[in-house]
Amino acid sequence: MSSKILVDELAGKTAAGNITVTSEGGSATMQLQQGLAKAFGSFDQRGDKIAANTAGDTFNISSISDTGAGFISTSLTNSMSSTEYSSVSNIHYSALGADSIYARFSASSAYTSSSFTTVGVYVNGTAQDGYFTLNVHGDLA
Repeated sequence: MSSKILVDELAGKTAAGNITVTSEGGSATMQLQQGLAKAFGSFDQRGDKIAANTAGDTFNISSISDTGAGFISTSLTNSMSSTEYSSVSNIHYSALGADSIYARFSASSAYTSSSFTTVGVYVNGTAQDGYFTLNVHGDLA
């Protein structure tokens, strides 16, 4: 027998935002809102996956723009509470070929509470255009 809970909103009993979730092992707890992604999105500079210089599926992102070879700027719809949040990114595809096996990494910087910049760099050390995916975790303002 299975159960289903249908609700439109969750609120903590002692405080609206205080919903505790117990870990699978039962020994740790965390606040539900801390584990939720605060923003996510994708952006293709080259047009390998979606139209060039176009944002794909996004959540809490007002815009993503191409700011140079391998660089994108992301603006959030709802600001974070500070500049101390985590932006996790990845870059796929490149001028080296859509199925490139070359090592690559991406990193974000220039954090403000409402925006950040991400760069994609390949094994040869140069920033190159690509298809970026982004996730943001931290506290909303």
